Amino acid sequence: MENQQSLEQNKKDAPMSYNAKVATIGVCGGLFWSVIGYIAFFFNFARIGPALVLMPWALGDWKNGYMGQLVGILVISLLSILVAFIYKILFEKVNNMWAGAVYGIVLWLIVFYLLNPIFPGLKSVANLDFNTIITTLCLYLLYGVFIGYSISFEYQEVKRVQS
Repeated sequence: MENQQSLEQNKKDAPMSYNAKVATIGVCGGLFWSVIGYIAFFFNFARIGPALVLMPWALGDWKNGYMGQLVGILVISLLSILVAFIYKILFEKVNNMWAGAVYGIVLWLIVFYLLNPIFPGLKSVANLDFNTIITTLCLYLLYGVFIGYSISFEYQEVKRVQS
């Protein structure tokens, strides 16, 4: 019995694959930054909360309340996996924070300009208040830095271990 326990304790877990790490970075980044976005929405720094992601679908009035914000956080966390893999494909070799910052700003431009027509509750950028623009832009920028720098760091670690 003693021998069996010591063997079990000495087992090492298999390291997580690079793609699993990218997916984890995406989920964690989406979860963390959408929660921060909800806090900014709750304290009226922005008029747009995480429930914005639910606006293209007619799901009922619940999506405008607290439950809609929580489901929005969950959906953003899952969508963030795709965002992380797009970053991985395009910029994983760029090892500085500026690539992530630019990526975050580009995501903001895509959501607020390109995808604006599919969000019925989202005013055009020209009609948004200054606080909402600055707050959301900063959140997207920081989200991009988080995703970008984390993925680039993991890429560098994989390359270092393989060398």
